[in-house]
Amino acid sequence: MRITIIHPCIGRRQGKRYIRSWQMEPLPAARIAALTPSDVEVRFYDDRMERIPLDEPTDLVAISVETYTAMRSYQIASEYRNRRVPVVMGGFHATLCPDEVARYAEAVVVGEADTAWPLLIDDFQHGKLKKVYHGKSETSLSNIHFDRSIFRDKRYLPIGLVETARGCSRNCEFCAIQTFFERNHQRRSFDEVIKELQSLRKSKTLFFFVDDNFVSDLQLAKDFLRELIPLRIRWVTQMSADAAHDEEFLDLLNRSGCQGVLIGFESLDPATLGIIRKVFATKQGSYFDALKNLRRHSIRVYGTFIFGNDLDTKASFDKAINFAIENQFYIAAFNHLTPFPGTPLYSRLQEEGRLTNPAWWLDSDYRYNMVPFTPKLMTPDEVRENCLLARKKFYSMRSIVQRGFTSVNRAGGFMFRHFFPINFMHRVEISVRDGYPLGDEAWQGQLVEAV
Repeated sequence: MRITIIHPCIGRRQGKRYIRSWQMEPLPAARIAALTPSDVEVRFYDDRMERIPLDEPTDLVAISVETYTAMRSYQIASEYRNRRVPVVMGGFHATLCPDEVARYAEAVVVGEADTAWPLLIDDFQHGKLKKVYHGKSETSLSNIHFDRSIFRDKRYLPIGLVETARGCSRNCEFCAIQTFFERNHQRRSFDEVIKELQSLRKSKTLFFFVDDNFVSDLQLAKDFLRELIPLRIRWVTQMSADAAHDEEFLDLLNRSGCQGVLIGFESLDPATLGIIRKVFATKQGSYFDALKNLRRHSIRVYGTFIFGNDLDTKASFDKAINFAIENQFYIAAFNHLTPFPGTPLYSRLQEEGRLTNPAWWLDSDYRYNMVPFTPKLMTPDEVRENCLLARKKFYSMRSIVQRGFTSVNRAGGFMFRHFFPINFMHRVEISVRDGYPLGDEAWQGQLVEAV
């Protein structure tokens, strides 16, 4: 038996190559490969960097679908369906919109695949494939493995993606993570993670702990950091700002090799944080104090903001830009609020009649940066234009030079050496990503639904 695993791209402009700058190994594909029985031949293709050999013989195709990649996933599935090859889909969007995804797949995995995938393969081999497979909401993370051999000979960034925990206990209104994991948070065994890091350290210059919130359990995070210290590795992760007021945690971050953290600030307005259910981020102290603490421990920050919230105005953008520059962010993102299906935000906007395009991810006219709902104090175009302007200001030559030579961003040769290439890459991509299509513009086929 042969299985083809595919990681779809967001889309593709007609006649142009896909954006090639930030490709990291897609960890879910490696997990599916590891869950597949050893007597099944596995092939993997990354739609972002290579052509999918659609005519290559295979018995089953597996695609992990995100909301932004849904259209491209359905295009690929249609190509295989025309060749009479069955398609299985899973991932976040399959859990958020199972009925929609089921229209384009012979089988759908809802939730985590760890328990569902082996059962699906067995059913397929016996000719008993079901339409829907439900993964357990509290999957055990003990003895999980990733088959990274599928990434061999592909040109990914030399960053090792490692999962130390799954899920998040927070309930931010806009976030789909709470829906997918049902607000559960589980951490892997420290020993297993350490063993995985040791096996990868020779081939990776930096590790990225892909946890949705590294500090969902602060005490366990501290315990894990103590285990990391002897490894002497460099790493980055994602976390909420509230943990940056714990001095012991900050000291452990520095000593364990943390080079930077991604923090979703979302808004600088306390009232907006209340609306989006993120007041926990400032309960221990202000964002300003949290950032000062991180700089004191030489921890760089990738800060993200979202705009189009009910209280946002043009002044909200200026405030965020100045805040990011003054606080010496290594990099930053200024994006519009996105109503992902299955989130409390989506439900609220739908009830209020403010979704201008309820299934925006399927609209052939939708483009990256478009705002698919009506903000209260700005027009959709004003939000889009000001997001672009914010990126241009933050990645201006003056801002890049100013931030690059601050003490935190030039502390340590490794991160300083990469500061300017990374920032200039972001500067170039401001215009490249704007208006990017969902799905391949050159695709001439028709979406073929599963029978």
